[in-house]
Amino acid sequence: METRIKVLGFAGSLRRGSFNRLLLRNAVELAPSGMEIKTFDLAPIPPFNQDLEHDPPAAVREFKSLIRAADAILFVTPEANYSVPGVMKNAIDWASRPYGDNAFKEKPAAIMSASISSFGGARAQYHLRQIMVFLEMYPLNRPEVMVPLAAQAFDSDGRLIDPKSRELIEQLLAALRDWTRKLNCAPALDDG
Repeated sequence: METRIKVLGFAGSLRRGSFNRLLLRNAVELAPSGMEIKTFDLAPIPPFNQDLEHDPPAAVREFKSLIRAADAILFVTPEANYSVPGVMKNAIDWASRPYGDNAFKEKPAAIMSASISSFGGARAQYHLRQIMVFLEMYPLNRPEVMVPLAAQAFDSDGRLIDPKSRELIEQLLAALRDWTRKLNCAPALDDG
């Protein structure tokens, strides 16, 4: 029987034309055989309020449910002030609360980022990896996907045209598929 890895992907930007939202859209199209990427828009998630963590808003309940149903998580994060933007951190806070109800626990994860700078979001990725330690997640170490000078990496339709970045995304997603199977002891998909 075929085992398909279900990945939940979300971008830490609310801007419609965000390069990271475009990066996520391209990742969906580049998903390897044996993987399905479902995306979630973080826009409906309100600012975290600990008074509501035991009875969270509907968007938060949906988000946590999708995380739990996924075999792996794909974080696509911009960089803001050397870290992940507030939108990403806010979503993580909701999904990992209340204490003892962390939807991310033991999930394999991959990270991608795009930036108009030449760093490609590297510092945000490294900070996100620190956050994942507390979340008890299993992030992939390599390949690292950081798309620098993002304004030049996409065409006017939002298609990623940088061949090296496309290749790295394909490698990252294949590695996430294999990493998830390894961690879950899932049998390999027979693509033959």
